[in-house]
Amino acid sequence: MPSYTAPVKDMQFILHEVLDLSGQDIPGYADLDADFTGAVLEEAGKIATDVLTPLNQVGDRQGCVLENGVVRTPDGFRAAFDQLKEGGWMSLDAAEEFGGQGLPYIMHTAVNETFVSANMAFNMYQGLTHGAYSAILTHGTDAQKAKWLPKLTTCEWTGTMNLTEPHCGTDLGLMRTKAVPQDDGSYEITGQKIFISAGDHDMAENIVHLVLAKIPGGPDGIKGVSLFIVPKVMVDDDGTLGARNGVSCGKIEEKMGIHGNSTCVMNYDAATGWLLGEEHKGMRAMFTMMNEARLGVGLQGYAQAEVAYQNAVDYANDRLQGRAVTGAENPDGPADPLIVHPDIRRTLMDQKSFVEGARAFTYWGANLIDRAHRNDDATALGLISLLTPVIKGFLTDKGFEFATDAQQVYGGHGYIEEWGMSQFARDARIAMIYEGANGIQALDLVGRKLALDGGKHVMGFFDIVKSFLKEHDGDESLKAGILDPLKAGSKDLQSAAMYFMQVGGKNPNDALAGSTDFMHLFGHVCLGLMWGRMAVAAKAALDGGASDRDFYEAKLATARYYMARQMPATAMHRARIESGSETVMALAPAQF
Repeated sequence: MPSYTAPVKDMQFILHEVLDLSGQDIPGYADLDADFTGAVLEEAGKIATDVLTPLNQVGDRQGCVLENGVVRTPDGFRAAFDQLKEGGWMSLDAAEEFGGQGLPYIMHTAVNETFVSANMAFNMYQGLTHGAYSAILTHGTDAQKAKWLPKLTTCEWTGTMNLTEPHCGTDLGLMRTKAVPQDDGSYEITGQKIFISAGDHDMAENIVHLVLAKIPGGPDGIKGVSLFIVPKVMVDDDGTLGARNGVSCGKIEEKMGIHGNSTCVMNYDAATGWLLGEEHKGMRAMFTMMNEARLGVGLQGYAQAEVAYQNAVDYANDRLQGRAVTGAENPDGPADPLIVHPDIRRTLMDQKSFVEGARAFTYWGANLIDRAHRNDDATALGLISLLTPVIKGFLTDKGFEFATDAQQVYGGHGYIEEWGMSQFARDARIAMIYEGANGIQALDLVGRKLALDGGKHVMGFFDIVKSFLKEHDGDESLKAGILDPLKAGSKDLQSAAMYFMQVGGKNPNDALAGSTDFMHLFGHVCLGLMWGRMAVAAKAALDGGASDRDFYEAKLATARYYMARQMPATAMHRARIESGSETVMALAPAQF
């Protein structure tokens, strides 16, 4: 069985030596000293290792079952869910007035990483609930908040998001689900939704569905979409559960991965719902949920790569195969361990440098969300809006790539289910698709986010990189291996953005044909910036006489590896972008 150990030391390094949480001026951050965060992460890590990891393969093999209208989760899931509820793990950053602990979002993010690495399918049940909570918190009336949020906070009730229909995915303006107004102020919801994660299950007494639907007579297309709260079970005025609503699970999808999560076809047959937010402004409210979910999905990408990497390292150290080309390193054994071979080292270093850089990038994103919300900082909000498609798209593309690279380390055993590596790859694959497929993330980045507020936020990002380079310009020990590659990558990113500005108005295809390359180029520069910051922090620790020199020396070595072996990809992506759309669009549809 695969194992997992929460990388608490790495997490603490980012939280305190790179981001300096307790030194920031964000409300609530002063309490986040290393002792406090360390205690929280150590305890979360124990739950991840002892409770959730053993259920990961159970969920993969058993899946969820629909029996007589009831969705049953895999053995052990319900008891584990109850344990996390009782420990308050699902309400870390929820508002205290609704029963939460009121911690900053970055603590939710760090804890969530351990649970996702341990059991991604299981964690999705509370992950979607967190998104529903946030949408109602932001857009609900006081009465709606009082009615729904306390139980969502504790996960006594769970939540979902219902967007996709059989005939429409990304183009939600095509949806057919109707919401007919009733005399009592409610709406009658009729239609079918598909691909609904955690749509039904046996771990909560109620499920609060957030459903996109069209009110008859409203504007055509996406402008006529509204969002509704539709519970599985009706809730009386005194908070007690009443009759079953007209909501049912018609089918559980058979999927490539995340078998332990119930992905449902949901049928709404004259179900009762209530408008959340304004009429015909449903996408505004839903995007509160989707943007948070996209950050969580980006985390899923690297969290699956993390657990796959941990097991690949163990296997590479244990598996004897061949001899080192420079001479036997295990002379008393029949062969040397796999880890002596340069190509195995290369793939492990690819994985390590990505995972650690991605963790820093995601925590920085969570930090920006805290700053935006707790300090009402418009600059932070604009920056995280720009970076969200990069976090979601780049980290999940690469997370899947490196989960399969970890599988490759095992050779034939990586293809055998009992070793567990296949599950990591299969589970990671969905993250590239849901919450907006990665091609859509790239189009959103290039087609909308770059020009947001007149390009203010992308220019702000360039200024952050320039300021970092200028601040450390005199450090010769970092110049060649860290600063110069970051500078080159940043110049490639700026040139690509300038190309889009020059050609976008003349031929939009020239810009959009390079959108995925731009998302990856941007991702590499973001991870390069993170590795620059980590290298500075590691060097400061070593210069200060840190006792754990191996840890910090490994950080510097990994930073240099990323800059030498991954950052050069920015030039390739820039070249592809600047080739335009002629070769991409050359064939007629019939020629494919």
